[in-house]
Amino acid sequence: MSLYVMLSTLSESGRKVLRGRPGWIRKVNADVQRMGARVVAQYAVLGPYDFVTIIEAPDNATISRVSVELGARGGVAGMTMAAIPLDEFIGRLEGGARRQGKKKRA
Repeated sequence: MSLYVMLSTLSESGRKVLRGRPGWIRKVNADVQRMGARVVAQYAVLGPYDFVTIIEAPDNATISRVSVELGARGGVAGMTMAAIPLDEFIGRLEGGARRQGKKKRA
């Protein structure tokens, strides 16, 4: 499974729904699960975004569906980014450097 970071901003209608029904967020998270992904962690934040959500999904197609579906509802607008765990990222860089080093010596 891959990790994704979703940065979300509530629309005016989304803020009204949230104020009237704070539990609405949990319903949205359950909808994400029904679409084949899973909310790993979620934070309400201050600044240009209202929420930071860490989502686990099997592939880019699944997270794309989640992102488009949530955006189409009109309650939130957001940006979704693939996230690479730091150890995996460093390992890829180190592996690439080793392969490049072998090519230079040949």
